[in-house]
This record gives sequence, C-alpha cells and structure tokens, in this order.
Amino acid sequence: MRVYFTFEPRKDLSQRLVEEFPQVEFVFDARLRNEELAQAEVLVTYGEDLTEEHIAIAEKLEWIFVASAGVEKMPTEAIAKRGIFVSNVRGIHKKPMTESILAHILALKRALPFIYEQQKKGEWNKKAHLSELNGSTALIIGPGAIGSEIGRILQAFDVYTIGCNRSGEDAPFMNETHFLGDVVQHLPKADIVISMLPSTKYTKHLLGYEHFELMKESAIFMNFGRGDVVATDVLIQVMEEKLIAHAVLDVYEIEPLPSDSLLWKQDNVTLSPHFSSHSSRYVERSLEIFKPSLHKWLQGEHDLENKVNLLRGY
Repeated sequence: MRVYFTFEPRKDLSQRLVEEFPQVEFVFDARLRNEELAQAEVLVTYGEDLTEEHIAIAEKLEWIFVASAGVEKMPTEAIAKRGIFVSNVRGIHKKPMTESILAHILALKRALPFIYEQQKKGEWNKKAHLSELNGSTALIIGPGAIGSEIGRILQAFDVYTIGCNRSGEDAPFMNETHFLGDVVQHLPKADIVISMLPSTKYTKHLLGYEHFELMKESAIFMNFGRGDVVATDVLIQVMEEKLIAHAVLDVYEIEPLPSDSLLWKQDNVTLSPHFSSHSSRYVERSLEIFKPSLHKWLQGEHDLENKVNLLRGY
C-alpha cells in the first residue's frame, strides 16, 4: 500500500510511522505532485490543496485522511462521486483552541491589553474596567468536541454554560442544551457568545444583525468556528454601532483578512489569523488518530474514527 503525505512531519514522527508500518510505502512531500498522487491509495493532507482535477488523477485513491477538522475547501462532490472514504482529526483542536479562547476572555476581563499599552507608555494608570469571568453565562453555538471542552473549562470558573446544536440533545459540560433554531431565545442571557459552527449551507450567515441586537451591550462575541457564520459587512456594522462590547475573531469569510478590511480599524475587535488551533503538538496529535485508523484499514476495516459525511460538510 502506498500512503502519500502532502506535508512533511517531523523526522522523528515520520520515522515512527515507517517503523510501525513496514508493509506500507510512505511518501512525504511538502508539495502535491500529480505523479505521486496517481499512485496513492491513501492520501494524508490538510485538504486545502485538493481540486477536482487532482481527484480525477488519483485513480487508485480509496481513503483521504484530512489533518484538519474542516472539509469545506475540498472538492467534496467529486470525492463523494468516486466513493472515496474521508476521515479527519476532529477533536484534536480542543486543547489549544480552548486555551486560546480562555486566554482572550481573561485578557478582556482582566484588562491585559490596557496593562500592556500602559507599560509601553511607561504610565502608572489604574483607570481600567476590570470584571470577573466568575458567575458569567456563556452561550456556545456548536458544542461539539471543541465546544464541550470549552464548556468544561468555563464551568471550572463557575460559568453557566448553554449549548445550541442541530439536534437539541444534551451536550457534555453544558448546563442546558437547546435546538440551534431556538438560539434567539438564549442570546439575551449570555455574557459571552462563542460560535464553534462548521461551514455548511445551513450555517452560512446564520447570525444576522438582528441576532446581535438581542445580545447584551456588555457581551463578548467570539467566532472560532468558521468565518461565514456572520457576513463581514454585518459584523462591521455591529461593531461600529457598538451593539456589543467586543468581538474576538479567529476566522473570516475571506482569508487572509484583506489589509483594507474595516475590521482592522475597530478598537472593540480582537483579530487573530486563524491560528488558535496551532500547537507544536498538532501533527503529533493528528498521527495519534491516523495510526489506529491505518491499522484498521490494512485489516480491511472501514469503521474508522471521525468519518466525514461529505454531504453534511462535517
């Protein structure tokens, strides 16, 4: 069997793979090459480099392992038409992303940006607005693997957690869980609104101006799922009109965020370049999911962890 990686893991990680699977021929390459793709039976990729033409070239391809949680940038129709099995690394982002989200919340609550600014100025200034995370209510829209981990950590700070998902069924570490279609009923309760939604036809522009009107003026909105849950022009209008206190964004409709975007100019917006999930342990954690799946695949089993439903988009 030939397994083609379109990125190069650290030498120690790739060496462990080779040693654990002597019956497999591994190809590690920082670029997607058509000649290698044509021979691959298994493809390990971040997904963003694939096109319909690549799928047509990959005549032997049976399984795509995506080292990312999102598949929206992949040629899903072409892959589904071929019946190629797809799985991903859903869940590995939860530790670094939760730490990123918590860091942003605490920074705002405890005025860290203000502290850093005064230090640069060399000024002793206590005129900052300080508040506590303790006793807050957080609405987590999309309490899946990552959202539930966020809930677990927030509950340790005595935060009341409300989840909204498509099933309305209980999600871990949510004090209460509701149907996503009823989100308008819960927005007014939240001090912190966190979107962890994937990009699907259902979730695109799910949150409009009217949803932000329902939020508290003191609310913090955080988008760490996918950028198209809110239209960019709506978000700019909301923040210019100061309907809410602050927005923290890690994802955007257009990435990289254009340098002329008005989001850069808002003093009540914190922007990060879609790297909240990044960690020195990212590839290591990806392979911890891939290796057990590869063992199963070699034995003819297709009941793999994190199978992706391409029609749903996750």
